[in-house]
Amino acid sequence: MKRKLIAAVSVAGMMVGVAACGNGGDDKAKTDAGGAKEITVWVMDGSAPKAWIDEVNKEFSAKHPGVTVKVEEQKWTGIQEKVTTALSENNPPDVLELGNTQTAGYAVTGGLADLTKDKAKLGADAWQKSMLASAEIDGKLYSAPWYAANRVVIYDKKAYEKAGVTPPKTRDEWIAGLEKLKAADPASQPIYLPGQSWYVLAGFVWDEGGDLAVKDGAKWKGGLGTPQAASAVEFYKKLQSFSTAPKDKDEANPQQSTDIVPKGGVASWIGLGWEAGGAEKALKDAGKEADFGYFPIPGKTADKTSTVFLGGSNLAIAERSKNKELAKEWLALAAGKDQMTKYAAETKGALLPNQAGANFTPAAGSFAEAMGKAGVNGKITPVTAGWANVETEPNPIKEFMTKVLNGEDPAKAGADADKEIANRINK
Repeated sequence: MKRKLIAAVSVAGMMVGVAACGNGGDDKAKTDAGGAKEITVWVMDGSAPKAWIDEVNKEFSAKHPGVTVKVEEQKWTGIQEKVTTALSENNPPDVLELGNTQTAGYAVTGGLADLTKDKAKLGADAWQKSMLASAEIDGKLYSAPWYAANRVVIYDKKAYEKAGVTPPKTRDEWIAGLEKLKAADPASQPIYLPGQSWYVLAGFVWDEGGDLAVKDGAKWKGGLGTPQAASAVEFYKKLQSFSTAPKDKDEANPQQSTDIVPKGGVASWIGLGWEAGGAEKALKDAGKEADFGYFPIPGKTADKTSTVFLGGSNLAIAERSKNKELAKEWLALAAGKDQMTKYAAETKGALLPNQAGANFTPAAGSFAEAMGKAGVNGKITPVTAGWANVETEPNPIKEFMTKVLNGEDPAKAGADADKEIANRINK
């Protein structure tokens, strides 16, 4: 996925590139890794709290004295191209974080080590099945699921109180609340919603019983030229009409949490936990009050929240790694119950860990609580190698959304998008 996913109460103190070094023990290092003194781990910006990564590396160092873990933080922008290049080189990172929608693509090209025989060592039996799906291709394991998260509605409590709006339970209540917010403060945006937030649209498509792409015999075909997708994008268009956000940009351009919300005039927006934390910090740094509330994206009926995209990351090992055994040892620690429990606690439960035994009970009224309620209705994009091609810019789903928001017929825009999706996904 092309974004940070971990939820954070505060973005201060998040991941910094750090190496954990043991002392002495050169002979053991040579025995473990044929002379290797260092393994390299790539993690994405915002994914690994420093305290947690220090703990993992400390435990690893105790078992493998003399071996250094070099942790390098990467940015999501342009990461697919960077990973593709790295995996084709002779000295790739040994362990690397991959978006759960991208893993299959790297696996089928031979870039990732086959970990099927290491399932027991890695503790795969404890991993959540919904998350494991993105780590396996054709029955073979190519990564360990790490974490997942989903979006919720983040709202300004004072704006909602002023307008007499309470967190809605249904789509109709949501729209009615946005109308009240608009009437109470015409100068503000009832909701900030860019035209190309396609992860949000995906949930609405699933709510309607459709999908972004479906299997058609031995191949795949796009699912946007359907009545279900048309209904979904029409509802998205209704929501977007309450926003002045650009119709041809996504939530990261400009970054809604740090470039838009802190300026004020936004009563609500849809985001991830790290975005809520980033906005809160930006507001406080500017001397402003940050008083957010959270609720799941409402469903069509009150008994079920909207389906949400369950985005997340996996941890994989490069096929060309010269230190695979050490990399597996590190991966087993990082993805194991003990460290995942610490990980969930360190991030205050604002994520879905790779195993139920590592869950954290979130505080009442927190982002994590709202995310957990919505997460039970989580789904992921089609698990197939070609899906990574669909997400590459220019993203046909984003282009479909912009066309409809600008007045084009959803059926026509969807049919055009489906042609491009089929072309890409079947590569």
